[in-house]
Parts: sequence; C-alpha cells; structure tokens
Amino acid sequence: MPGPGSYLIGEEEKQALMEVIDAGSLFRYGDRSDPKFLAKVWQLEKEVSKRFNIKYAVAMNSGTSALWIALGALGIGPGDEVIVPGYTFIASITSVIYARAVPVLAEVDETLDLDPEDVKKKITPRTKAIILVHMLGNPGRIDEIKKIARENNLNLIEDCAQAFGAQYKRKYAGNYGDIGTYSFNIFKTITCGDGGMIATNNEELYKRSFAIHDQGHLPLRQGVEQGSRTVIGLDFRMTELSAAVLLVQLKRIDDIKRRLKQMKQRFKDGIKDMNGLAFRALPDPEGELGTILTVFMPDEGIARKVGNELGGGVVADSGWHVYNNMEHILGKKVVDSVGCPFTCPYYTKSGGNVEYFKGMLPKTDSLINRAINISIGVFDKGLGSGFGVTIESTDDEIDQAIDRFRKVVGKYLGGVNS
Repeated sequence: MPGPGSYLIGEEEKQALMEVIDAGSLFRYGDRSDPKFLAKVWQLEKEVSKRFNIKYAVAMNSGTSALWIALGALGIGPGDEVIVPGYTFIASITSVIYARAVPVLAEVDETLDLDPEDVKKKITPRTKAIILVHMLGNPGRIDEIKKIARENNLNLIEDCAQAFGAQYKRKYAGNYGDIGTYSFNIFKTITCGDGGMIATNNEELYKRSFAIHDQGHLPLRQGVEQGSRTVIGLDFRMTELSAAVLLVQLKRIDDIKRRLKQMKQRFKDGIKDMNGLAFRALPDPEGELGTILTVFMPDEGIARKVGNELGGGVVADSGWHVYNNMEHILGKKVVDSVGCPFTCPYYTKSGGNVEYFKGMLPKTDSLINRAINISIGVFDKGLGSGFGVTIESTDDEIDQAIDRFRKVVGKYLGGVNS
C-alpha cells in the first residue's frame, strides 16, 4: 500500500462504508429529507472548502478528470497552448490533449517543479494557461509563476494531486491559481482508492466545473431534472462510498502531515553530513508535505549505482512521470485518425507546431538523471521511490534505512563533510 492514507485504513473506514451501504443510498444525489440519504459527497466538498479556506469544491471520480474539467471550465480548447512541466504525472499532459489543446513542455528547476525562467520562454500568442504541478508534495515557485500568469493574462491551474494538504506561505496549495485540482488514489496523502476534486474561489468557474462533471447541471441538484443546463457535460461524479472513506481520512490529515515531517527531518538529519549530497530546493520548507526526500548525486553515474543498489533507481527512470518515458506523447498517438489537436486548423493556421522528443528538456534531464527519491510516506516505484520508509515505520526502522543509505552512498562518495 503506497500512500500514507493507504496504511491507515481501518475500522473507521469500514464503519463509514457500512453506514452508507446499510442506508442503501450510494448515489451522490438524494432527497435531503430522507434519512437514508447521508449526503457524504456534499459533506466532503464542504469540509475541504472549510479546511482549505477555498470557497468552492467539486468532488469527482479521479484527479485526471479534475484536470480535464478545470481546463474545460476555463474555456481552453482548440488552438490553445498550455504550458506543463516535463516532469509530472502524465495526466497533466494528457488532460490538455483531451481538451483539444496543445501541451507545451517546460523545464523544471531544483524544486523539481516548473522553472519560471523557462516558462517565460515558452509563452506564445497561443498560450492560454500554465499548469503548475506541485510534484512530490512540494509546492512550486508559486509567487513567480503567478506573477508570470498575471502579466501575460494567462490562467493558472494548480495541479495538487501529489500535494493534498501542502501549504505555501500558510495558505493551502490550490488557493493561488484560478483552479486547484486534487487526487485521492492510493498513492496520495489520503485515499478512497481513486477520486479527485477541483477547488476554486471563483463562483462562475465552480458552476462551470460542476456542470461539466454532471451532464451540464447546476450545482447541488437534488437528483431531479432541472432543465436549462448551462453546458454540455459528462458524468464524472463521485459516489457516496468514496466520500464516506475520504471524510474519515480527512480527519487524519494533520496527524499524517505531522508524522511525515518528523520522519523526513530524522532521515535528512541522518544523511546531511555526507560528502557530495545535495537536497531538493523547497520554496516553503514548512509547507511541503514531506512524502519524499529527494537527493541529488554529483553525477548520473554515481546516482545510478546508488539507486540500483538501493532498489529504487533514479528519478529519470520513473515511468509515466518523465516526458522521455512517455512514448505515446512523444509520438502524438491520439485516438482520432487525423491527429487532432496537433493538426487542428485552429492551431496550425496560427503558426502552431509543437514537437516532442527525448532530450528536449536538458535541464530537467540533468536534474532527474542524478536524483534519487527516498520514500518517506509514498512508497511508489513509479516515482523512483522503491527505497525508504512508510508512515508506519518506527524510529528504529528509519535509522536502519539511514544506515543502509549511508553504507551504499559511502561506497561511491567517500566519507562525511569535514
């Protein structure tokens, strides 16, 4: 079980599920006067809004859906470009393509989040939005990216899939952009197996997001026909079962964050004296989640030897989180026969032409080729974090992992800093 919440599933979640099952109302809608309708999805949306101090939230079936719906709510589509990092979960990129817009890949910096300087270089007259992904629980350079978006009249989407509960300058991630998106699958801070959410302080974007996720309906319909639907939507609704589990897990978020920070600090203190190591940059060290400890080695050769011996490899090998490993993105293997959105006249006639190829982001490649992810709370080989500890690990177990790391790294980097 790879994410913090996965390890904590227990009797409370079972009881919450049985409460919904015994009531017999699993659909997110129902008659509020009927005691069998428990309105768990509505409760979840309200609780997240209250806790994160964001006005509106819409729960849905996945974080990928949340990204696609956010793009639709902002009106992004054919002819538009959206800047995304080359190091991210693939949904940040595929959601743009399914919105019929074109993803433009940008470099990450030592935060492993978007590099503001490269973002500036990637802006064209076709750019409509920036997706700032807070990778591995670390909020990116929000102030700089938000300033770039504002100065260029661009929408800003915060992809907080891996950063549910993270903060930046004492405000929760998702509060800074036009829309924030979250994920609740098994690799995330809290989980219901799979699920997602959008959050926004803009009422119009809330209404549009809700409509897109529910066949065009206005927010909070009572399960009856309303008419006068605002847009053509689809069905991405969350069930009462998923929301019941998440409501339980949400109560644990502060304890999860506290434990993760303690564990990460213990691990970092245990290796920070080692010669040749560098740590990932944290724009707000107090606000990041602490799910992953990223260490940079002096070069790729040493990083690969260390990573292979520890069993996690290097970050560059982490599957569908690295653009170089996304062969279907590099090959523009869309589902239609004509190659839309890349061949769309709205795009090509405006001078748009994007190409993807391995090695196109040299700064990103240099960083992730010599980076190793140590698991603190997210144990996911897909992130290159096949080595480390879990949220259930004791201090003795953490110390044992530190000792192993030191022994392996010591073979290639020598002793400690003098």
